[in-house]
Amino acid sequence: MATRLLIGRLTLGLSAAALTVGLASAEPLHLRIVHFNDLDRMSDDDGAGGLPKLATVIANAREGADNVLVTHGGDTISPSILASIDEGAHFIDLLNQLGTDVMVLGNHEYDFGPDVMMQRVAEAQFPVVSANSVNPDGSIPDGVLANTTFDYGDWTIGVFGLTTPSTVDRASPAPVAFLDVTETAAAQAAELEEAGADFVIALAHTTVAEDRALMEQAAVPLILGGDDHDLRINWFGDTAFVESNSQADFVTIIDLMLDRDDEDQVVWHASYDIVNTLTVEPHEGMTAAVAVYEGQLDEELGVEIGSTATTMNTDRQMVRTGENAFGNLVADSMREAVGADIGFTNGGGIRAGREYTPGTVIQRRDILEELPFGNRTVLLELSGADVLAALENGFSRIEDVAGRFPHVSGMTVEYAPGRPAGERVVSVMVGDQPLDPSANYLLATNDYMAGGGDGYGAFTNARVIIDGTSGELMAGQVMDAIEAAGEISPAVEGRLVIVE
Repeated sequence: MATRLLIGRLTLGLSAAALTVGLASAEPLHLRIVHFNDLDRMSDDDGAGGLPKLATVIANAREGADNVLVTHGGDTISPSILASIDEGAHFIDLLNQLGTDVMVLGNHEYDFGPDVMMQRVAEAQFPVVSANSVNPDGSIPDGVLANTTFDYGDWTIGVFGLTTPSTVDRASPAPVAFLDVTETAAAQAAELEEAGADFVIALAHTTVAEDRALMEQAAVPLILGGDDHDLRINWFGDTAFVESNSQADFVTIIDLMLDRDDEDQVVWHASYDIVNTLTVEPHEGMTAAVAVYEGQLDEELGVEIGSTATTMNTDRQMVRTGENAFGNLVADSMREAVGADIGFTNGGGIRAGREYTPGTVIQRRDILEELPFGNRTVLLELSGADVLAALENGFSRIEDVAGRFPHVSGMTVEYAPGRPAGERVVSVMVGDQPLDPSANYLLATNDYMAGGGDGYGAFTNARVIIDGTSGELMAGQVMDAIEAAGEISPAVEGRLVIVE
């Protein structure tokens, strides 16, 4: 469950001079921006977030301002339970009904590959931007825009998109590649200013490090972020940065004021109101729209398959930083389903962020919410040396709470997170024997990792026995294991042991 914070109004006095000169007679502009990001959950969670509450926030914002811009910081067609069935089509339909004005491509827009991404973009009734997403010939994928503009009286607002280059490791964008974000930002700012934009906004689905680089670069005065699931308002010099947590648990309202000084240069200031949707009433129309899709899910997935006798918790922090009972369940189910020596899955593929107390009845939809990417289990034969390299990769970014963190089956691993990345694995046992770097092992993993996703390049050295085309759905194997047992009792057993 997400942490709920009650935050009041924060007003910052910021100003910046634009590079272009407009009409001296232009009236000042009050533009209200409603910004959200990383939204793939239709309904609220414990009373916060979801589309019906977001729709109310937007409706309230429109009542109090003549000029409103609704911005989405990316990650929406996946992962979600229904996305495993319709590849995100439902969420584009709901965003159309929501009145979204512009969205940037996030890494999860590429989870089903670039063809599906372009299909979803074609269905969107709003511009989708990503200036640094490029095909091998240097062009931007069909339907995606580098930038777009919005006119409010005599004022033109330019918006361009940036997608984190780490998408190549975190999704399936090939052959699409991603240009450097700061170089792209500088070029886009210049292009929009040359075209007559009075104020330029970067809609950036980028990592924390990339956010920092963009702020220090100061190519644009306002950056609206996504990707990190942070609730942040930062400023560096004359550049402001806003990110709105995730799932519309919080939504940021930015009241942007634009004017011109005596030298006809653009000056601006803004105030920021962070709305905690825990206290917001859901919008009736959006509630009805969501109910249509929820009804489809209930019919297909509301089937009980078993229960748990032990506690499982899939909180984001817990599945990305240490051994986890649910992670063990998944890795065991995959390994046993294909008869492998060892099983390996990534914490970033576990998504629901839910606690299951002893006695909880588990439905099909619970497992699909936890494993929403539609990944398939593959069987690989690879050397012990490559297993060790994969483990080092898995522990290499613990401090970043990265999704590559490994959950294993058939192995016991001692590791030292305080050591330098690449030197953290202390010992590995396969069954009751030390890992032999020269021996070969049968490994069950998901097709995303097998293809090198999340930095698991070591797996690409393997001999493929069952590939992603032939493999079964991971989620289906977990469901089968629960259904066969009736009652499961996964636990933290000491498979992953921290040492100094």
